[in-house]
Amino acid sequence: MEIRKLLEELRDGKVSVDDAERKLKAAPFDDLGYALIDHHRRIRNGCPEVIYCAGKQTEQIIGIMKNMLDSGNNALATRIDPDTAKAVLSLYPDAVWNSSARTVTVCRQAIEKSGGGKILVVTAGTSDIPVADEAVVTAEFLGNEVERLVDVGVAGLHRLLARLDVIASANVIIAIAGMEGALASVIGGLTDKPVIAVPTSIGYGASFGGISALLAMLNSCANGVSVVNIDNGFGAAYIASAINKINCIKQ
Repeated sequence: MEIRKLLEELRDGKVSVDDAERKLKAAPFDDLGYALIDHHRRIRNGCPEVIYCAGKQTEQIIGIMKNMLDSGNNALATRIDPDTAKAVLSLYPDAVWNSSARTVTVCRQAIEKSGGGKILVVTAGTSDIPVADEAVVTAEFLGNEVERLVDVGVAGLHRLLARLDVIASANVIIAIAGMEGALASVIGGLTDKPVIAVPTSIGYGASFGGISALLAMLNSCANGVSVVNIDNGFGAAYIASAINKINCIKQ
């Protein structure tokens, strides 16, 4: 149903406010032939559709981004390769490319700040920073205040214990680690806040590309630890943002 017609029916009393809200949340989308762009995802989920670039052609990514921007949405592209990022930057000089996070953001609308607490992104090692950067970019794109701690893994536990004040100040914590993935359990034992664990593919052969860290995090004996997929900084940040905003509403 076209939005104008729906609004006219609402004005004339032919549909209720609840029915109109439900219909607006379900539509519309644009059919580009190779993608169906969901323009009302921000209304339903609080975040516009995000472009996952892996496996997509440069022309497809640019077409999706143009459609989103023309429709009044900000755009976040994840897992974008350098050549595609440069092509986007040539068309949109206001785009921001983070080569470590492998993201491009274009923000034409002011980002609404969540007003909630702080999301803390913690890495066990420097090698985990690219995944952390993806989480930071995503969380900030969603309007959150973000702080980070890097290279505070359990091989030198005193580095983490020296920052207990930062851990205590966070509303949600994203713990990112490869190898044996012990960081999430340690942080989970130090805080009463939700901990979202992100296993990374960092490690020697027996880490199996992050599977060892994934299984260790899933088997954490610390309460309050949840786990996303290997290297999924975006997913962790999205969940952290949702938790942060819920806590903000309750406050």
